[in-house]
Amino acid sequence: MTATPTDRPGPTGPAERPSPAEGFDFVSPFDRSGTGSSKWARAGDPGVIPMGLADMDLPGPPAVARALARRARHRAYGYTVCDPSGRTLVADWYRARHGVEVDPDWVLLLPCGPRTALRVLLEIVLSQTVRPQTVLPGAVRTDAAPPYPPVLFPTPEWGGFAQLCCAARLQYRELPLPVGPDGYRLPDGPLPGPATAVLLSSPHNPSGRVWPADGLRALAGRAAEAGALLVSDEVHGDLTHPGHVHPVAVTTVDPAHRHRVVTLNSVGKTFNCSGIPSAFALVPDPVLRARFGEALAGYGLWEGGLVEQTVQHAALREGGPWLDALLAHLAAARTRLTDRLGPAVRSAPQASYLLWLDATALGLPPAAARRALLERCGLEASDGGDFGPAGHGSLRLNYALPGSVLDTVLARLGRLDAGPATRP
Repeated sequence: MTATPTDRPGPTGPAERPSPAEGFDFVSPFDRSGTGSSKWARAGDPGVIPMGLADMDLPGPPAVARALARRARHRAYGYTVCDPSGRTLVADWYRARHGVEVDPDWVLLLPCGPRTALRVLLEIVLSQTVRPQTVLPGAVRTDAAPPYPPVLFPTPEWGGFAQLCCAARLQYRELPLPVGPDGYRLPDGPLPGPATAVLLSSPHNPSGRVWPADGLRALAGRAAEAGALLVSDEVHGDLTHPGHVHPVAVTTVDPAHRHRVVTLNSVGKTFNCSGIPSAFALVPDPVLRARFGEALAGYGLWEGGLVEQTVQHAALREGGPWLDALLAHLAAARTRLTDRLGPAVRSAPQASYLLWLDATALGLPPAAARRALLERCGLEASDGGDFGPAGHGSLRLNYALPGSVLDTVLARLGRLDAGPATRP
């Protein structure tokens, strides 16, 4: 499924093309028809360009494709053990990409997505917080939530945090993010306590903001004061744009607070392979790490996994050049869109491929902005209300698109200047 290029490129000019030496085509339309794409299923009508789901309409790394094909040719598809070299590979990745030292012993290699990992982690924290003698690690709770301190997270924020808390029957409290001249800032002052956990997307989802290292250190200290575990969801961290540095939570916080911090990451967002669930957790505290592994095993999830390890190893060993080319493409796309949309951009993105927009500044009705954008421009977006009460009146656009499709998007956005119009 590809966008119908019925519109001519706008005044911003054509998309930047990678040099032939790079060998990665982020310009030509990428046909996803017949792949069961959930992102394109959201598009509905032909001609609509889906920009809501955080999933790239770009071809993934050739190294991953080669590794999958090579492994598939060996027709042994039985149970696999965890390859311990994967932990060193993760540590090497952090050293090379982020300039930080991660102890390989901190690493858990998970055959599930970060969302599942976080759900299990919450159960472990609960078992340690209240009545540990009656709640086994990884057990599904059947009691009521009130005895447990709430989970805290900033807002607007990825809606998965609220959904996971509801699934665990946990109370949660949203902390409004202050807004400064350069975009969102982390909450100031003491956190309400006691608390079970503080959840954070870093970089920020939906705005693409890279949290400053000093702000992250301060938040970890306040989380410790509240008796909470800080869980930093860093699945967009490897997608930091040129000129910005992503602070890896477990290596950035004060060493005195490190045992109360967990970083979750995955090759899924970075290398556009989220359809193969996998993750890795950085857990410095050995007791928590052991309990995490035991709890996952209780759900039938063990470290490793045939396909997951194949993808992780190929991406982390050979995916660097592809990622460098991708980041240059995303930064160029970000600039073209932010130049076009100007004051409608609530917080200039510094990472990933998400644009957080003010519906009113776009000339769209705040209460029905997603529908209005679809009808006027044929562009499907995420509704800001999905990111908590602070997101009402906003839209999130995913600009991880081929350059030729981005040309079409920019042309269609010009229809907002003309007022309501019929969808193409």
